[in-house]
Amino acid sequence: MHILLIEDDKQAAEFTLKSLQQFGHSVHHIEDGKDGLLAILSHEYDVILADRRLSGMDGMTIVKRTRAASVLTPFMFLTSLDHVDDIVEGLDAGADDYLVKPFAFSELRARIDALYRRPAQTKSMQDKIILKDLTIGLLKRCVFRDGVQINLQPREFRLLEYLARNAGRVATKTTLLEHVWEFNFDPKTNVIETHISRLRSKIDDGQSASIIKTVRGAGYMIDLD
Repeated sequence: MHILLIEDDKQAAEFTLKSLQQFGHSVHHIEDGKDGLLAILSHEYDVILADRRLSGMDGMTIVKRTRAASVLTPFMFLTSLDHVDDIVEGLDAGADDYLVKPFAFSELRARIDALYRRPAQTKSMQDKIILKDLTIGLLKRCVFRDGVQINLQPREFRLLEYLARNAGRVATKTTLLEHVWEFNFDPKTNVIETHISRLRSKIDDGQSASIIKTVRGAGYMIDLD
C-alpha cells in the first residue's frame, strides 16, 4: 500500500513509519499540516493517517478540505485526543476511523487493512457510491434509488453509508454500534433493528426486493449479487 502519514511528533512518526515499512508498505511522511493537504490533493494514496494536532494546519481542517475536494481516500486519525466527543467530531468531519495513542501496531495494521478492503468505488476521487440502482451522494448526503430521491435522517444516512462502504460483507451488530453510533458497548436495546427497519421502509418503497439483507445470527449486508 502507498500510505501518507501526517505526523509532527518525531518519536510517534518514527515508530509508525518503521513499523509500516517492515510490512512492505510505501510510506510518505509529512510533518506540516498544510504540506500534508497539498500532498493529498496532488497525489493518490491508498490510506491517509493523520494526527489531529499538527503545525501549519490541524487534522480536522485537513479531513474536511479533503472531503470537500471529493477525495475519498480512507482517512484515519492517530491522536491522543480520546474523549468520546473528540472521536465523534473526527468521524463526523469525514474520517473513516479513529485510533487513540498510544496504540498497538497490530491494531493499527488491522485497521489499515480493513480500510483498504473497502469497495473500490469508494476509494476513487468521486463523491458517490453506486450499487445497483442505489446512488449515495457523499458530499451532498443525498440518496437515490432507481432515480427517485429518498429523504433520510442523519443516522439513517450514516447507517446506509457504512453498509454501502462495506457492500458484500456482513456488518455485525457490534460493528454497527461502533462505527455508526460510536458505542464501544452493547446498550441492550433494539436501536439497530429499529433503524434498519426504518431504512428499509424508505429505500425499498415501491421496489420488488430489499437491498439490505439480514444474515441470520450474524448481521446485515448489502448483497452485490
